[in-house]
Amino acid sequence: MNYPETKRSGHTDDYHGTRVADPYRWLERSAHTPEVRAWIEAQNELTFDYLESLPGREAIEKRLTELWDYPKVSAPFRKGKHYFQFRNAGLQNQPVLYVMKDVKDTGRVLLNPNHLSEDGTAAVTGYAVSADGSLLAYAVAESGSDWVKIRVRDITTGEDLPDELKWARFTQPTWLPDGSGFFYQRFPKPSEGEMYTGRLDAPSYCLHLLGQDQREDEVVFATEAEPNWMYHSEISHDGTYQILYIRRSTEKRNLLYYRRLEEENFTPLVGTWEASYQVLGNDGETFYLHTDLNADRGRVVALELPRPEQAAWRTIIPESQDTLQACLLVGNTFFCLYMHHASHRVRRIGTDGEDRGELTLPGLGSINSLNAERDHDEVFFDFTSFLYPTLTFRFDVKAEKREQLGESGIKFDPAPYTTRQVFVTSKDGTQVPMFLVHRNPLKLDGNNPTLLYGYGGFNISLTPSFSVSRLAWLERGGVLAIANLRGGGEYGRAWHEAGILANKQNVFDDFIACAEWLTTEGVTSPAKLAIQGGSNGGLLVGAAMTQRPELFGAALPAVGVLDMLRYHSFTIGWAWASDYGSSDNPEAFKHLIKYSPLHSLKDGTVYPATLVTTGDFDDRVVPAHSFKFAAALQQAQAGSAPVLIRIQTKAGHGMGKPTKMLIQEQADIWAFLVDALNMAAA
Repeated sequence: MNYPETKRSGHTDDYHGTRVADPYRWLERSAHTPEVRAWIEAQNELTFDYLESLPGREAIEKRLTELWDYPKVSAPFRKGKHYFQFRNAGLQNQPVLYVMKDVKDTGRVLLNPNHLSEDGTAAVTGYAVSADGSLLAYAVAESGSDWVKIRVRDITTGEDLPDELKWARFTQPTWLPDGSGFFYQRFPKPSEGEMYTGRLDAPSYCLHLLGQDQREDEVVFATEAEPNWMYHSEISHDGTYQILYIRRSTEKRNLLYYRRLEEENFTPLVGTWEASYQVLGNDGETFYLHTDLNADRGRVVALELPRPEQAAWRTIIPESQDTLQACLLVGNTFFCLYMHHASHRVRRIGTDGEDRGELTLPGLGSINSLNAERDHDEVFFDFTSFLYPTLTFRFDVKAEKREQLGESGIKFDPAPYTTRQVFVTSKDGTQVPMFLVHRNPLKLDGNNPTLLYGYGGFNISLTPSFSVSRLAWLERGGVLAIANLRGGGEYGRAWHEAGILANKQNVFDDFIACAEWLTTEGVTSPAKLAIQGGSNGGLLVGAAMTQRPELFGAALPAVGVLDMLRYHSFTIGWAWASDYGSSDNPEAFKHLIKYSPLHSLKDGTVYPATLVTTGDFDDRVVPAHSFKFAAALQQAQAGSAPVLIRIQTKAGHGMGKPTKMLIQEQADIWAFLVDALNMAAA
């Protein structure tokens, strides 16, 4: 490959007495500065020329478009007398919000994000309906950025009110009970040129009253002493209390404050960072909490406001062998979403602790949303699995009956394929679950092109989920492997903590063990094995391919955290130190430098074919990670396999990416793998 020349400098940094070179530091500048933009254009010209020349790419895009073109719906939810649901007719760039009088009605369009921009890159990334169902507050992100503008729409007229709030981020509006205003989190306006790269801290939690200028919004909570605290709140169903959640990073632990709405100040309900806490509801002064305090896999407790100390808490649902991922209180029954070896089950348990039976699901799969209000007699949920697209259901609480709402209509026959789960022994003996999806029968001759996907961090679990783009992979004879690595939340807090900080190498060992299992069992071979992951999963791919380059035929790190010594210097990166540690700390630096993908590259090494993907508006994991890694990998590559970077313009970390852009990107990725793994082009 004739790679564009990337300027190298002699820049070095001193980390606690260790000098570390950073020759591509200049690529940390904004992606919109002339010098970096010229580099992006040169790299994209090479990449797209290569991808567009690949045999079969056009056929892949055509098939992806056919597969994508089916109606998609989310689980409905109800507020006041109205039902609401997001729908996509098939190839719309963004899903459309409908409002209905009855859940089975066609309804009418309330909000069509496809009209917010000509190219479909404006997306609704947050929303809240007022308690009486009359007003919608919605957050709009442009070009994939995490920055949002919050607007308000009258649900009866479909018209927007004059209100428009700026500099909001990582927030969902929370309405006052009377609908006169809502709470939200905002950050200070960034300095010139640092909107997408500058460090973010010192947010304020504010109250916006409708019709009021944003400059007059009341700051209801902020503290100069803790600039890393971030906020979200809920209003109790009885309209009496406001519950304030305080987080200081991406770690699961949080604080809980509360106040009666007529009061000015908040009172700590849980004032220590011992565990995670979520309020499920209340009966007067009795509050129900989902927590992992003294219960790695979660439990439900009750506390009384007059005696909130832990010694007085009552356990209603004790910890079990399965992980309690979420809980919803409907009437006097908890709908408990459990993970059993990385797939979902739903149990119903009363506020008195009585077991009221399991909610039957269609099969092995996942629930992405569970919607109901405390006083409703219906629960809506969706269900998905690797081979079946999302289906929505209504559960009648009184009749205890489940009803499917609509069909999927996808143009794909799942009958020839199967899903199974295996357990892989990692380096230290830990049993790591892995899902395999493939066409039957599977010949164990080592010739099956296989895609191994993982994440392994931030307590995030990979349960069976549907991806329309992966169908094109399966149809071409590909095997899909999904690894449930330590660092995730599949088995509770202990599983998560076994893959963070000084234990982070366990995640990479788990992933590598899964790759070795796939080869030793004859599913595939190194030349036919590709690895994929995004964000923290991009770090996973970068670490695996630099530690064991001979084990893989292709690597797909997407929007990855790849410079572990400087990730905390940009936007919200500092919040990830709960999982990674920071190079500012001498002990953490010793661990980070060992696995940081950027710093683990070695000149003269044969690396697998690599397609790095990122977006020029990514202000979650800034694209400099991908830029620097791609430049260094092109410099280090001693083999003939291509090292390319695909930089999507007007795109961010992934949220809200329009359908057309997704199809084109996936077509490029599959065409790249077809070529890299020497698969049949048609």
